[in-house]
Parts: sequence; structure tokens; C-alpha cells
Amino acid sequence: MMVDKRPKAKVEWADLIGRVASQGDREAFKGLFEHFAPRVKGFMLKAGCSADEAEEIAQETLITVWRKAGQFDPTTTGVAAWIFTIARNLRIDSVRRAARSGRSRQTSEPADTADPADTADVMISRAEDASRVKAAIEQLSAEQSRVIRLSFIEERPHSEIADVLAIPLGTVKSRIRLAMNRLRDLLDEQR
Repeated sequence: MMVDKRPKAKVEWADLIGRVASQGDREAFKGLFEHFAPRVKGFMLKAGCSADEAEEIAQETLITVWRKAGQFDPTTTGVAAWIFTIARNLRIDSVRRAARSGRSRQTSEPADTADPADTADVMISRAEDASRVKAAIEQLSAEQSRVIRLSFIEERPHSEIADVLAIPLGTVKSRIRLAMNRLRDLLDEQR
């Protein structure tokens, strides 16, 4: 048996989205779906969704990618960030719909009650998560910490980060990728 030693082709997700937008390319969409749907579902499960909710949000997310592929701008954000933002927004919408339907069924409920999505457990969990992430970011190198803060906290596009730091765009992307890998390792160690 001969082992293929050629490097695997790097998938250019932005190109696939471009093909979906310009040509309605089903094969390109299939590649996006097969890669991102399980990741979105996993993300939703970690966010506290039931398996059915996570599956539904993952499917809705990829349907939205199909419909709005023409709105994707690779100069402002990465494909994964764009897709996970869609998923997060769909989850928020779902929680709000559930909260509204719950309120409409209980007419005697006071108007100033807390949103069911923001229970004490959820708020404590969010605070703990934020604390863990902050501690992990502080363990990064100064360069990695800076690009993470600019990209994810200040939500600046990669091209703007390159201008602010006076470094090439490729260096920004490399630092973000390396920093995310390091953060993942640090957060796994904390579990």
C-alpha cells in the first residue's frame, strides 16, 4: 500500500462562499456545510442548547450562509467568524422568541421580571468563562494578546489591525491563528 505524501490542499472557505454567491454552486455549499454544520452544532451544544435546538440552529445557519453568501466580505472578517456570528445571532433570536412566547402565555407575569435566558446560573457561568478567557489571554505573548484584543474585543477587521500595528496582513492572520491555538490549549488545561 502506497502512502500519499503530498500535502493536502488547503481549503479556501472564502472562495467557496464566493462560488455560492456568484454561481449558486452546490458543491461549494456542500463543502461549507460538511465542515461548518458539525462545528456550529458543537458550539451550540456547548452554549447550552439541546441536541435538537443545536441541530436546528446549525441548519438555519448554513441556510443563511446560502442565502446571504453575497453579503460576505472577506476583507472585514474571516469565514468562520462570519458563520459563527450568524449562528450566535440565530441563537439569540431563538432565546428571545421563547421568552416572548412564554410571557404571552402568562398574562399575569410582571413586566420587569428577568429574562429567562439570564438566570443566575447562566450569569455565573458567563462570568467564570470570561474570567478564564481573560486569564488565558494574559498568558499569551504581547503580540498575540494585542491581535486577539483588537480582533475579538474591539472587533476590528484584520486589514485595520495590520494598519494599526504596521505589520503585514498575513502576519496578523498568523498571530491570530497561533494565539487561538494557544488559547484553546490554555483553556483545555484549566478544565
